[in-house]
Amino acid sequence: MLDHSVLKPEAVEAEILAGVELVRGWAGGYYCVQPCWVPLAAKRLAGTPVGVVSVVGFPHGCDRGEVKARAAAMAVAEGAAEIDMVMNFGLLRSGRAAEAGRDVGAVVRAVPGIPVKVILESAALTGEEIRLACRLCVDAGAAFVKTSTGFHPAGGATVEAVRLMREVVGPAFGVKASGGIRSLADALRMIEAGANRIGTSASAAILAGLSPA
Repeated sequence: MLDHSVLKPEAVEAEILAGVELVRGWAGGYYCVQPCWVPLAAKRLAGTPVGVVSVVGFPHGCDRGEVKARAAAMAVAEGAAEIDMVMNFGLLRSGRAAEAGRDVGAVVRAVPGIPVKVILESAALTGEEIRLACRLCVDAGAAFVKTSTGFHPAGGATVEAVRLMREVVGPAFGVKASGGIRSLADALRMIEAGANRIGTSASAAILAGLSPA
């Protein structure tokens, strides 16, 4: 259920490789990196059960849909197994929801067979906007809705947002909680609220919490 993330723009190659070493021994899970690091991460994780995830339109979501679609296709060609795209939530909040939904659909069509997770930036949205964004993602063929980039000043994942997202998308759709999840207790609260994927840079601390005393 873990997407270990190294997404800071200032992250250097040594930090990306440290993340590789952290996840290499996992029996599953994912490693989420910026697009420029996808080839390196994919090469170093080849032959392991860990999938590489690339972000697209990150962190603001303001790239044109065509640009997001092309970026997603390039990332998959270079080894990404999943795509986490940022919805254009500025369009959504402007009453231009159909355009925001078309962006999602463009990315989904660009990477057939690849799960697309759509970051809503839920802390910047009202409850009704979250509901609308979730419906757009379901209709566009995405695989997950995701709370946050972790970079927005409004905040990250909340139990309330996860619960609302799960309510809207139903039991069969993916919900990823991400943004400010730093401990096992944080992760468990999100899972209880309905998340079935956790995005975090604190994977080591979370897994240490599972270790027997």
